[in-house]
Amino acid sequence: MGIRFLTFCLLAILSISVDSRPVSYPGGYTLMTKADNFQNSVYMHYSPTYKYSIGIERKKDKRIEDQYSLLRFTYLVNRKNTHNSQRNLYFQSGFSLDSNDNSFYGIHGDWETRRYFIGFDFKKVESINQIFSEQKYQIGFAPYLGEYGDLHTWIMLKATKNSITDTTSTYPCLKFFKGDNLLELGYNGKSNWDFHFMRRF
Repeated sequence: MGIRFLTFCLLAILSISVDSRPVSYPGGYTLMTKADNFQNSVYMHYSPTYKYSIGIERKKDKRIEDQYSLLRFTYLVNRKNTHNSQRNLYFQSGFSLDSNDNSFYGIHGDWETRRYFIGFDFKKVESINQIFSEQKYQIGFAPYLGEYGDLHTWIMLKATKNSITDTTSTYPCLKFFKGDNLLELGYNGKSNWDFHFMRRF
């Protein structure tokens, strides 16, 4: 059973349960752009409810020098709110609109308080003549606690690994967010710049 078929089945099953953070605000849009040593991408998604989002990602894969578009689906599997923290677990998937050669599925999770953050991301990716996995882990803290509407800052440590190179790259990141805007920057000699910008509408 191919990744594309599995992705389609999961998308269809999960789309039925629309009652079940936001992937964006209900009825809202999110624009994201990312760049690192493996890829550049621009991703726009819409969230009909706080439980899921559907969007289009345009990606440039630097390893195989290919460009393609993905139809993406993200579903909030579980959320736990307490007085001091929030925990989220998401299912994520995508398959190519240009060909049958590019698709992925995986899980993404995070736990945070106003002071501390832990997150992970795992994807199984199928591209031209390759099937591989990607892993990302982040841990961080806020050096100060801002009020609503302030500029918030996080000092993070990120580790990334994929099964192609089978090496782990660990480097510091800074994350800033204010209102509906988020900017994350990381750098080391192996991965060069790791850039992520997000804007919610």
